[in-house]
Amino acid sequence: MFPNFIPTTANKLTELESINLVKKIKLETITTSLISQPIKSTYVHQGSGGTPILLLHGFDSSILEFRRLLPLLAKVTETWAIDLLGFGLTERIPNLSINPENIKTHLYYFWKTLIKKPVILVGASMGGATAIDFTLTYPDIVEKLVLLDSAGLAHQPLGGKLMFPPLDYLATAFLRNPKVRQSISTAAYYDKSLANLDAQICAALHLECPGWSQSLIAFTKSGGYGSFASKLHQIKQPTLIIWGENDKILGIKDAEKFKKAIALSSLIWIKNCGHVPHLEQPQITAENILTFGSHRL
Repeated sequence: MFPNFIPTTANKLTELESINLVKKIKLETITTSLISQPIKSTYVHQGSGGTPILLLHGFDSSILEFRRLLPLLAKVTETWAIDLLGFGLTERIPNLSINPENIKTHLYYFWKTLIKKPVILVGASMGGATAIDFTLTYPDIVEKLVLLDSAGLAHQPLGGKLMFPPLDYLATAFLRNPKVRQSISTAAYYDKSLANLDAQICAALHLECPGWSQSLIAFTKSGGYGSFASKLHQIKQPTLIIWGENDKILGIKDAEKFKKAIALSSLIWIKNCGHVPHLEQPQITAENILTFGSHRL
């Protein structure tokens, strides 16, 4: 039913959008400057025509968080989603550091190998910070930028620098706990009914991949993404900021801060929506992204 590299827990999925997206996940070996061996990288590619849209997921997540948004975009234009280095179902290679710089480099080589033309870059939560970092480094690749309840304004936490055995493994064991993950998932939604069993499986499928715990520890120890506040003025691309009015994960103050700091930006608030507009209000989120990208609806 699914590609053979997909964890068998996927067979428990119940919602058609989830099942259909998992069926479409592909694996490509991406050669990078990071390590001599290629990195087995998972992605979805649907649709054709127009400027490609590239979707970047959030922290400890995967391309499955775009199960409702991606098909809507792909009806109109070429759309990609990738599991970032150290996350999702993309291969975790021992001794390959998982940090923002390497995530960006892997993303560049993925783009260079498969997409090869400027994109509309869409980042959700931590993926927004990745998108900002990528845009600042490779401005010619990013035609337009979309930030969905984006990270990128908070300073790096000190906690990651202080993690050492066994505290690091205890931390990931905590995040693996189904009750903890369900609590986080519920907090992300305005409509709590969406944090159902199917959503739980989607959010935890990548935990079955070898090296999940080690990669999460490595990323945390790197400090993760800090604040780009001092660099946001360098973004020259037209930027769309989409934010749930009821975001309980990052709050709502950063939305206006992004708009003020990025010159060619506009802000759209999504009503009855928490931290994940691409999951909770996918239709209106897709409409706004497509209109912003000048794609015909």
